[in-house]
Amino acid sequence: MENNSTYPVSFYFSLSFRGEDAAFQEVSGISKELTTEEVVCGGENRFKYKLPVITTNQNLTLKRAIRTEGSQLIDWCASCLDGGLANKITPNDVSVSLLDASGVVSVMWTFHNAYPVKYSVSDFKSQENGVVIESIELAYTYFDVTSDTLFGNLFD
Repeated sequence: MENNSTYPVSFYFSLSFRGEDAAFQEVSGISKELTTEEVVCGGENRFKYKLPVITTNQNLTLKRAIRTEGSQLIDWCASCLDGGLANKITPNDVSVSLLDASGVVSVMWTFHNAYPVKYSVSDFKSQENGVVIESIELAYTYFDVTSDTLFGNLFD
């Protein structure tokens, strides 16, 4: 049986925005999907061809406890979302890194031309004592995956 102590753990990651390390408790939406189109072959009614069309991505969703002090990320979200289309939306690259036990990057996803499309805050409930969570949703053009030799064959 293989020693699974070398497998990365999902809780040890970091997020970088404009060189600032932005701590989040959850990152989701790292996904690519190749959509297909069905084409019927003339004269052959038994099957349809499925042809590749385009690759689509989910939005990247970031969640963390709300911060009372400002951050570059929140300032950027506010500048993009508050003015509607009156303000210029400035896309930025955002990186998510999966770290190994010693804190070294094992796998890094770089989301190119990302911009905020949604900001939300969790519900306030007087009968619960949970932490208030802010969520930021980012759209992006595409993402790259870079990795060390441990994961090189998986993503190349």
